[in-house]
Amino acid sequence: MTKFGELISSRIPTLIDFYTEWEGESNNLHPILRDVAAALGDKAKVVKIDVAKNETLAEALRIKGNPTFIIYKDGEMKWRQTGHQDANTLISLVQQYL
Repeated sequence: MTKFGELISSRIPTLIDFYTEWEGESNNLHPILRDVAAALGDKAKVVKIDVAKNETLAEALRIKGNPTFIIYKDGEMKWRQTGHQDANTLISLVQQYL
């Protein structure tokens, strides 16, 4: 969890997608997240975390549904939502914390 602490303590917003590989629909999010990352450039980070490979972290954050998106800035959770989001929505949300 040390790496996670370093990840979320960034001064720039970090959008994290908690997903599972076995969910077919999560693969549809890859292009959306690529678009979000491209639109935000170096102003924000976009990270994917596989819940199955990070069970302890997922439990600690009470991740119950997939995908779950969380935005962190300066170590503080700013926004959280479970369920699919489109690229424009995610970009707008992250831009609020730039």
